[in-house]
Amino acid sequence: MPPVSPMLAKTVPSIPPGASYEPKWDGFRSICFRDRDEVEIGSRNGRPMTRYFPELVAAIRAELPERCVIDGEIVVATDHGLDFAAVQQRIHPADSRVRMLAQTTPASFIAFDLLASGDDDYTRRSFSERRAALVDAVAASGASTAPSIHITPATTDLQTAQGWFEEFEGAGLDGVVAKPLTLTYQPDRRVMFKIKHERTADCVVAGYRVQKSRDDAIGSLLLGLYREDGQLASVGVIGAFPMTERRRLFAELQPLVAGVESHPCSWGAHEANERAPRKNVVSRWNAGKDLSFVPLRPERVVEVRYDHMEGRRFRHTAQFNRWRPDRDPRSCTYRQLEQPVTFSLGDIVAGLGARRP
Repeated sequence: MPPVSPMLAKTVPSIPPGASYEPKWDGFRSICFRDRDEVEIGSRNGRPMTRYFPELVAAIRAELPERCVIDGEIVVATDHGLDFAAVQQRIHPADSRVRMLAQTTPASFIAFDLLASGDDDYTRRSFSERRAALVDAVAASGASTAPSIHITPATTDLQTAQGWFEEFEGAGLDGVVAKPLTLTYQPDRRVMFKIKHERTADCVVAGYRVQKSRDDAIGSLLLGLYREDGQLASVGVIGAFPMTERRRLFAELQPLVAGVESHPCSWGAHEANERAPRKNVVSRWNAGKDLSFVPLRPERVVEVRYDHMEGRRFRHTAQFNRWRPDRDPRSCTYRQLEQPVTFSLGDIVAGLGARRP
């Protein structure tokens, strides 16, 4: 019965041998529950997400066994790969908007583990048993000719997994997950392994946010890269500093504080749908969280670690690597970023791609 916390993965630097390997999907981790006409979709944190994906509720009734619990990922597939921003937009309080988006950007569900089928609890069985049962259960349910439910590819061949890691990023996937074949399902425990891309980039420190518990310490630093037109664009943040370093940085950066009007970042003139440091000064997830930054003159350069890009920004929060006093801030451009080769989602999962209204 919901809620059930999903089993988690810990990051490792390389793909371990002797496991089952899957692509790492970039969407909302979810566990779906079906008991005939009753359907619930739970988030990674156990919160209900059923109302946000009405098209998946219909698909679960049509394409999954009558009584089952399945772990997977909600994604939005496009002709250019996965679109995580489109998945985020579905978490909206207005039912009319949710239903409009369900029509214009319908989601798919990528199944990768079976927790229960009928009266059988599979959580104490090995992953190899659960995987075989998942394939049989979805096949027996008689999926439609245009399915919304897909089973993730899996392999036990290490060389194939390495190829997936290198190639699938071009379709918006962000690595590989390794599952020991004898692994039982263990909710909320990091007993799987994930291998993600890690790269470095030299970025301009374009601003800061004050630490939430005190006003003399840095909470996070705004990162910028110069575009081809010479405009400094916001690309993400870093924020994992010890408190002593947060206070030191606050004092050190005060001489660089600049006015919004004179800042080279286009603080008030961003493109439609582009996330900007001062476009939305409160969080869509937490109404009390201030997202505004104090602008800084772009004179400091920092090297950061990141996994991959989402459009023109870092997909996840970047990690501090080192300061680069030897770098000219104007040399911090998008050209330094590695661009993955485009790869088709349909070549990863047959039938997965942009779903037309």
